[in-house]
Amino acid sequence: MLRPKKVGKLRVDDETEKQTNEIKIAAPLLAPLDIDGMLITADALLTQREFARHLVEDRKAHYHFTVKANQKTLLNDIQHFFENSTALPDVNATNHGHGRIETRTIWVTTALNEYLDFPYVAQVFAIQREVFHKKTKKTSCELIYGITSQKNIEAKPVDILRSNRAHWCIENSCHYILDWNYNEDRCRIRTQYGPENITRIRRFAIGVIKAISLKGVAETMRDLTMNVRLVFDYLKMTKNSLGRGYLG
Repeated sequence: MLRPKKVGKLRVDDETEKQTNEIKIAAPLLAPLDIDGMLITADALLTQREFARHLVEDRKAHYHFTVKANQKTLLNDIQHFFENSTALPDVNATNHGHGRIETRTIWVTTALNEYLDFPYVAQVFAIQREVFHKKTKKTSCELIYGITSQKNIEAKPVDILRSNRAHWCIENSCHYILDWNYNEDRCRIRTQYGPENITRIRRFAIGVIKAISLKGVAETMRDLTMNVRLVFDYLKMTKNSLGRGYLG
């Protein structure tokens, strides 16, 4: 019996999914867009049968979903299959950046299409993400599972791997900025609506900086921190700043 290679700690993230109204707003958010024939990627919160049917039946689109513990039976079935599979990886891809060497390995199967209790499954996949951190010389490894409605003639393993990475590049770009500039992972605000509110404020600040500044986020934040008056000018909240062009 072969399993995906273990380096360091191999795990599936089983934390309780945050309860929000994200599912209810997903379909209306997509409503104005022409997504006919397009691939919609989503993380585990939106891995829902109703949303899958809406995408495929109503919008004629495809889905690419991550499967986690909020769909426990689905996750267990997929996990059991790959843990007992002897198949070799379909694709390996290595990327360098931010002081890391990242290797992604994917296994893809169609054997579960008729077995899984989920609409329009055309391929099931497991992706192992192994990251070597050059500075610390440490290696981390995680294994995630997913499903897609794209058939193998529409999406080869390399395409599925690329779609998965593209989804998390968008997701991680914002998280990386938040953690790097605000040290958000160590934030002590944890009660009631505090965490959500402070994150919204931080995201708003980053959005303003990206929209206005010609410099990077970190450099602009340093400039603003050292000059409080510049903050008001930056937001055009003083008479002297009215009519100014971009700052940066």
